[in-house]
Amino acid sequence: TPSAVQKIKQLLKDKPEHVGVKVGVRTRGCNGLSYTLEYTKSKGDSDEEVVQDGVRVFIEKKAQLTLLGTEMDYVEDKLSSEFVFNNPNIKGTCGCGESFNI
Repeated sequence: TPSAVQKIKQLLKDKPEHVGVKVGVRTRGCNGLSYTLEYTKSKGDSDEEVVQDGVRVFIEKKAQLTLLGTEMDYVEDKLSSEFVFNNPNIKGTCGCGESFNI
């Protein structure tokens, strides 16, 4: 989303050695999988690259099918600010919101 693009641009402004962010999934939490997000200095050999308004997001190979069709957003409210993934593939989430399953 435009909000996520702006936030990533802001985060990368002070990190000239990084070319974008990498999104992945890890086995974690009480329901199976959770998202990972980290800075990256290069595109991995098997990463999928998505470019949106000059921002480069790389998707790890093992996360590509899990994240197919997912929208990444950045949301701020009075108590928190976070990247949110709107994933149409999710079959269920845990009560605490930490993890999901496909």
